[in-house]
Amino acid sequence: MSRKMGSSKLLRTFLKYISLNVMGMIGLSCYILADTFFVSKGLGANGLAALNLAIPVYSFIHGSGLMIGMGAGTKYSILKSQRKNESADHVFTSAFILTLALAAVYVLLGVFTSAQIARLLGANEAVFEMSKTYLQVILLFAPMFMLNDLLLCFVRNDGAPQLSMAGMIGGSLSNIVLDYIFIFPCGMGIFGAVLATGLAPVISIMIISPFFFKKKNTFHFRKCRISAQRLAGILSSGLPSLITEVASGIVMIVFNMIILKLEGNVGVAAYGVIANLSLVVTAIYTGIAQGIQPLMSTSYGAGSRRQINAFLRYGLGAVLIVSVIVYGTLFAGADSVAAIFNSENNGMLQQIAVVGLKIYFLGCIFAGFNIVISIYFTSTEFALPAHIISLGRGFIVIIPAAFALGAAAGMTGVWCAYPVSELIVSLIGAGLFAASQKRIHKPT
Repeated sequence: MSRKMGSSKLLRTFLKYISLNVMGMIGLSCYILADTFFVSKGLGANGLAALNLAIPVYSFIHGSGLMIGMGAGTKYSILKSQRKNESADHVFTSAFILTLALAAVYVLLGVFTSAQIARLLGANEAVFEMSKTYLQVILLFAPMFMLNDLLLCFVRNDGAPQLSMAGMIGGSLSNIVLDYIFIFPCGMGIFGAVLATGLAPVISIMIISPFFFKKKNTFHFRKCRISAQRLAGILSSGLPSLITEVASGIVMIVFNMIILKLEGNVGVAAYGVIANLSLVVTAIYTGIAQGIQPLMSTSYGAGSRRQINAFLRYGLGAVLIVSVIVYGTLFAGADSVAAIFNSENNGMLQQIAVVGLKIYFLGCIFAGFNIVISIYFTSTEFALPAHIISLGRGFIVIIPAAFALGAAAGMTGVWCAYPVSELIVSLIGAGLFAASQKRIHKPT
C-alpha cells in the first residue's frame, strides 16, 4: 500500500478486508454452533452438557493454530513489505513445521488420554461417554484444524482475503450439512457431530489449495535451518491469539465447574447456549481484528503511522456498531434465542439461559475493544501490552471474578463476571495504548 493512500481508499481497503474476514470467521465459529444446535435437537440437555464440557479442548487446538498462523502471518507481512522475500519464505516454512509438530502432541493426547481429560473436565456418568467420544475425535483431527488456521492466515496476508473467506465459509457450510446427515438420517449421535466438525477444515483446505499453484501466490516452501530465534518471534507475535482462544476454553471449564455446583447439568446446558453464542460474537470481533492485521502490519513495515492509526480507528468503530446490534438483538430476543436450543422445553434451562443472555453479553463492547487493541500491538511488533491484555481477560481477572461473584450472588454473579472483567481489562488496555502513543515522536 502506498504511504500516500487517501482516507477514502484506506476506508475501502478496510471494509474489504474486515467484511470478508468477519463473514469467514462467523462461518468458522459455526463449526461449534452447528454442533450445539443439532446436538440439542438430537440428544437433549445431556448431549448439550457433554458437548459444552468437551468444547474447551477445541479452543486449545484452534488457539494453537491461530498462534502460529497469526504470529507467522504478521512477520511475513512485515518482511514482504520490506522486500525481504527469502526471509518471508523461511517464516512460512518454519511455521508449517512447527504446526505439524504441535498437532502431533494433540493427536497423542487423543489416542491415549481422552477418558482422563473427560473426567478432568467434570463429565459425570450421564455424559461421560459422549464427552469422551467428542474429545477423542476432535483431538485426532487437530492437524487439519491447525493447518487450516495456518494456511488461511497466509492466504489472507498474501492479498487474497476473498479466498480465505471462501475457505472458512465452505468448511462451515459443509459442517452444517454433515451435522444434519450424520446425527439424524445416519443416527450417529455425538460421534456424527464431531466427525462433521473434523471434516470441515479438510474441506476448507481443499477450497484454498489451488491458490498455492497460482502465480499471485508469493509464499513458498524454502529450505532453511530451523532457527530458535525465528520460532520464538513467531510464537511471541502469535501468543495473544493463543491466549485469547485458550482463555475462552479455560473460562468455560471454570464456569462449568461453578455452574455444576450451583445448577447441575441443566445449568451447564444453559451456559452452553450462552458460551457458544459468545464464540460467534467473539468470532466477529476476531474477524475485524484479523482483517486489519495485514493492513496494519504492512503499514508498520512501510513506516506509515498515519495509516496504522486510521485502520485502528476504523476497527474500533466497527466494534462499536457490532456491539450495539448484537446486544440489542439478544436482549430483545433472549426468550426466542434460548428456545432454539431448548428442544425439551426445559423450563429451568430456559429461565437460566434468558437471564444469562441479558447479563453476560453486556461485556460485548469491552471484549471487542480488547481484541482489536491487542491485535494493534502485535501488528506493530509491540507484543508486551498485547500479552498483558490477553492474560488479563483470559486468566488474571475473569477467573477470580467468576469465583468471587458466583459465591456472592449465585448464577447472577457468574453471569456478571464476564462484563465486569472485560470492562476492567479494557481500562487497562486504554491505559497501555495511551502510554504507547507517548513513545511516538512524529507520525508519518
